[in-house]
Amino acid sequence: MDERFNKWLLTPVLTLLFVVIMYQYVSPSCTSSCTNFGEQPRAGEAGPPAVPGPARRAQVPPEEWERRPQLPPPPRGPPEGRRGAAAPEEEDEEPGDPGGEEEEEEEEDEPDPEAPENGSLPRFVPRFNFTLKDLTRFVDFNIKGRDVIVFLHIQKTGGTTFGRHLVKNIRLEQPCSCKAGQKKCTCHRPGKKETWLFSRFSTGWSCGLHADWTELTNCVPAIMEKKDCPRNHSHTRNFYYITMLRDPVSRYLSEWKHVQRGATWKTSLHMCDGRSPTPDELPTCYPGDDWSGVSLREFMDCSYNLANNRQVRMLADLSLVGCYNLTFMNESERNTILLQSAKNNLKNMAFFGLTEFQRKTQFLFERTFNLKFISPFTQFNITRASNVEINEGARQRIEELNFLDMQLYEYAKDLFQQRYHHTKQLEHQRDRQKRREERRLQREHRDHQWPKEDGAAEGTVTEDYNSQVVRW
Repeated sequence: MDERFNKWLLTPVLTLLFVVIMYQYVSPSCTSSCTNFGEQPRAGEAGPPAVPGPARRAQVPPEEWERRPQLPPPPRGPPEGRRGAAAPEEEDEEPGDPGGEEEEEEEEDEPDPEAPENGSLPRFVPRFNFTLKDLTRFVDFNIKGRDVIVFLHIQKTGGTTFGRHLVKNIRLEQPCSCKAGQKKCTCHRPGKKETWLFSRFSTGWSCGLHADWTELTNCVPAIMEKKDCPRNHSHTRNFYYITMLRDPVSRYLSEWKHVQRGATWKTSLHMCDGRSPTPDELPTCYPGDDWSGVSLREFMDCSYNLANNRQVRMLADLSLVGCYNLTFMNESERNTILLQSAKNNLKNMAFFGLTEFQRKTQFLFERTFNLKFISPFTQFNITRASNVEINEGARQRIEELNFLDMQLYEYAKDLFQQRYHHTKQLEHQRDRQKRREERRLQREHRDHQWPKEDGAAEGTVTEDYNSQVVRW
C-alpha cells in the first residue's frame, strides 16, 4: 500500500519539478524585471529598476545617439561657473554708454529638458511646417571682408553670458582684445582696424540701451559706415542679426527680480520712425527714480509695463503698428501684426538661440557661422527665476500678460528644434558619405597593391626556373 502511494506521489512531484526547471529556461529575464514568483512590492516600496529592452532603446531620437563631438574637444578655457549653481552676478556699469544703471545679468539658463541626466528623452514632434530654406542656416561669414554680426540683446534671456562668449570664447585668427577693468573688447578683423561684431561688449550701446529690432535695423548701418574707412564705402556689407530667447514665464520673473533690485532701463531710447515715444505714449509704472522692492502683484498690475510681451515687441517692426501710439489701430489688429512681424524677423535672422538649450545653441551657432568656441557652453540649473515660488494662479496671470510671447516662444522652440535635427541629419549624412569614400579608396589601394605583388612573385619563379635549365 505504501509503495503504491509513494509511486502515485512521485509522479506529480517530478512533473512540478520539470515545469519549474523549464520555466526558468524559458523566461530567464523574469528574475531581473519581476518580483519573485508574482510577489508584488509593498505600498511605498520601490521595485527593482527595469532594464530597457531593444524596443525602448530604439525610441531614443537618432540625434541623441552621438552625444560626443565628431572632432576632439578643444582645450577648455576659463571656467564659466559650477554646473548646477547660479553664476555670480556683477553690479557693473558701462562707462560712457547711455543707461549707466544697466545691471549685469546673472546666468539665467534653465535645465535642458533633453539632457541625458534628466532621464528619458522625449521624442520631438514638429508642430509647424517650415521650408528647407527656413531650416538650412549656413552663413558664409567673411570676417576678413565687411560682414558684421549684430547681436540683439533682449533683457533677461542670458544675453550677457552669450555676449561674453562672442568676445572671449571664439577661436579666431585674431581674437578680440579684452583688457582687465574694461567692459568693451576690441574685435578687429585680421590685419584691419575694423570691427566684425556689433554688440554690447564690442561697440557698447551705440544704438541705445537694449536697442530692439526697429532701432538696430535703422541705426547699425549708419553707425558702421561712420566707423569704417571711407575707401570701403563702395563695397557691399552683410549684416547678420542674432539673438537669444527664453521661456516667457521664467524671463518675466527674472525681470521682476531685476527691477526689484533697482534696475529700470529708463534711459533706453525706444526710437521708432525717427523719434522717441512721448510720456503719454509710454508712461512709467513708478513715480520715483526706480521700482525697488516692487511686489509681483504690483509688477503685474501695471498695464503699460514693458516687461509684458517684451520679446515680441523687441523683435517686431514697430513702425507697422504706429510705434508706441496705441490709438493708431485697435488692440486686436495691433497684436496680430506684432506677433507675425516678430515671427518673420526671427525666422529670417541668421541665428537665434534658446536659453534653455545651451549645448544646442552652441552647436547651431558653430555650424551656422563656421566658427568654433574654445570651451563648451554650460547649462545652469539654479537661477533667480527658478527660486521664485508662485502658485498656479500667478503663473496663469503671467502667461496671460505675455500671451504673445508664449506664442512666439512655441514657434521659436519648434523652429530651433527642427533646425537642430535637420543640421544633425546633414552631418550624419556627410559622415556616412565620408566613411564610404574612405572605404572605397582603401579598397582601390589594396587592389592596386596586390597585382604588383603577384607579378613580382611570378617573375621570381621564372628566373629561378631558367637558372635551373642552364645548370642542367
